[in-house]
Amino acid sequence: MIKISVLYPNGDGHVFDMNYYLAKHIPLVRRLSGAALKKVEVEEGMAALAAGSPPAYLAMGHLFFESVQAFQAAFEPHAAEITGDIPNYTNTRPTIQISEVKLY
Repeated sequence: MIKISVLYPNGDGHVFDMNYYLAKHIPLVRRLSGAALKKVEVEEGMAALAAGSPPAYLAMGHLFFESVQAFQAAFEPHAAEITGDIPNYTNTRPTIQISEVKLY
């Protein structure tokens, strides 16, 4: 199992519309990815470790697929539509990380 983490960095002037993300963007990703997308987790940043400090990330989306190949096959045909929706909910540029999930 692999996880695609989409991290939305915090910073001066950065905004993130969680309502749009949950109601519109994630359903779009689910629909376009089809059965290849096994699970989605969404996190909304609250704070950093130091009391009163802002979170490093406004939000994080985690998409789970069986393999990198399954992700690529599901994502690549729809990449323009998925990434084209980003300005509708944020003005920050996301960072993407692909990780292998280890269960223990």
